[in-house]
Amino acid sequence: MDTLTVYNEFSGRKIRPLNGVNGGPVTHNFRRDASALFSEARIPLCRLHDIEGTLGGGKFVDVRNVFPLWDMDENDPKSYDFEFTDEYLRRIADCGAKPFYRLGETIDHGYFKAHVRPPEDFGKWARVCANIVRHYNEGWADGFRMGIEYWEIWNEPENQPMWTGTKEQFFELYRVTSNLLKKEFPDIKVGGYASCGVYAAFNENADGFYRSFLTWFEDFLKYIKAPETLSPLDFFSWHIYSSDPDEVLRHARYCREKLDAAGFGNVEAILDEWNYAGKDMFEKMRDMTGAGFAADVMCRLQAEESVDAACYYDAQPDQAYGGLFIRHTDTPSRAYYAFKAFGALRALGNEAKTDASTDLACCAATDGERRAAVISNHEKETRGLRLYFPGAKKITLYLLDGEHDLTPVAEAANDSLTVTAAKNTVLLAKAEG
Repeated sequence: MDTLTVYNEFSGRKIRPLNGVNGGPVTHNFRRDASALFSEARIPLCRLHDIEGTLGGGKFVDVRNVFPLWDMDENDPKSYDFEFTDEYLRRIADCGAKPFYRLGETIDHGYFKAHVRPPEDFGKWARVCANIVRHYNEGWADGFRMGIEYWEIWNEPENQPMWTGTKEQFFELYRVTSNLLKKEFPDIKVGGYASCGVYAAFNENADGFYRSFLTWFEDFLKYIKAPETLSPLDFFSWHIYSSDPDEVLRHARYCREKLDAAGFGNVEAILDEWNYAGKDMFEKMRDMTGAGFAADVMCRLQAEESVDAACYYDAQPDQAYGGLFIRHTDTPSRAYYAFKAFGALRALGNEAKTDASTDLACCAATDGERRAAVISNHEKETRGLRLYFPGAKKITLYLLDGEHDLTPVAEAANDSLTVTAAKNTVLLAKAEG
């Protein structure tokens, strides 16, 4: 029988914000509101990318939506249309999450790709971005003091539906914008560039397109480190879509190792797009396959330090990738409850010391009085599992499977509980005392 022991001792690490998402709690032009569900899951970060669908719904988040007429004066508050984005960010803050603001544009699948061309004037584009920061963090233009920490420059520029310019043009845009933002707002974190990923590092048969992602990564780090193009980088963001949690970990380690080797050991590594991928992915990401995968990934990322934060793509129910909801409804999917389970660890704050004789993904937390553990059996055989919380007076087991939405299914009035971890289930155990 497998065992998991959870001690009432801190490991020395916090439970990191790994159950972040792309998208906020309101969608369909504010007609759908999942704020209560976001609060219950303790979603920590909401990345603002592809908000409200095609071209940002024409109103939300994107630089071209907030500053719609390029020839206008970028220093005049009347040149900006903040109304829709203001309300969107209010709703994020109201459910206890923090916005992770992507400065750039939604993916453009149109023929002319007018929204993802290099700006005509990089300096002006950077000043527009600075005024967006100023609006949300310093109250400019009847704005807010939200203290938004993360400001990401662009998204997946290696991919033409996101950037039609050259690699060199993007690097220059990053240099101009990042330097201005850090000069004017030294306390924010500036980074990017939301890389398409490092798939080719583990696939010798990868074609030139995928191999170009690695070249971008290496050349970007050289560029921002060179004295003549020196640029700030507080975080590097990257993406992966996979059906294998181990692959996610391999990519995470690769990115961390590359950053460290290039002299960027203090730069955060943020996985800000990830989801289940493969055959029948849009169905599986919403069922127990996707739920087990999500819980497995979050637990394994917590177990090491290769990723500082993560944002699942996507939490918007009208999106094909909106795996936390049954599409076009307000009904949470199985995957949503995996995020809620990890949120229970976030509520306790500190990672707990554990001993485990199991190959199941697991992680645990404590606040000094209460303890909790999440265990994911993703695609492994059913097995018995003894949960041991030394000194606890009560243990309650919550089950996530095809019929249970993290509902309590077992209880022990002592410090040990033997359970069954069936294939493609997620367990949440909470201990008192």
